[in-house]
Amino acid sequence: MLNIALVAGSSRNNSQSGKVARAMRQRLIELGHTSHESSSVIDLGLAPLPLWPAEDTGPWDLYRQQLAAADALVIIAPEWNGMACPAIKNFFIYASKAELAHKPGLLVGVSSGIGGAYPIAELRASSYKNCRLCYLPEHLIVRQVEKVLNGPQAVDEADERIRGRIDYALDVLVRYGHALQPVREAISFDNPAFANGM
Repeated sequence: MLNIALVAGSSRNNSQSGKVARAMRQRLIELGHTSHESSSVIDLGLAPLPLWPAEDTGPWDLYRQQLAAADALVIIAPEWNGMACPAIKNFFIYASKAELAHKPGLLVGVSSGIGGAYPIAELRASSYKNCRLCYLPEHLIVRQVEKVLNGPQAVDEADERIRGRIDYALDVLVRYGHALQPVREAISFDNPAFANGM
């Protein structure tokens, strides 16, 4: 059983990203991939990080512990004006290889409409370099998010389709999580000449 951290990347309280994170965590538990004790939701809307750099880092110490313990991550990024929102970008300024290096990450875009692809492209391009998070080739986009994942059962075809895709993507994530455990153990992070990505 893996330890999995899910990051809800919206700065809004009671966000749709938080809803998606909690639904995916519950599904991971139901599928037997993790447990309540070995999974966590980091909701940047409920306990926001100060804009980096900050003398008071707020909840980062708790987040750092949750991330360091995780074997795999789910990064949920809402699309705001065709971009990844500021809270998730700020999160990656705090995150380092000590917490995330050589761990698999499943990207999840969230849109209230039919968008959601741009945060995926943006985070693939710019968020992993120094923290060394390994994004899966698989990703999810939860479109029309207000209409799906609102209860234990699907209410229509779109809801049923995204739930099936979530199950598939979580299975892929868990397989990568198991596969990368020995990789992390074999790689040293002590060489100061290569502290950052190129």
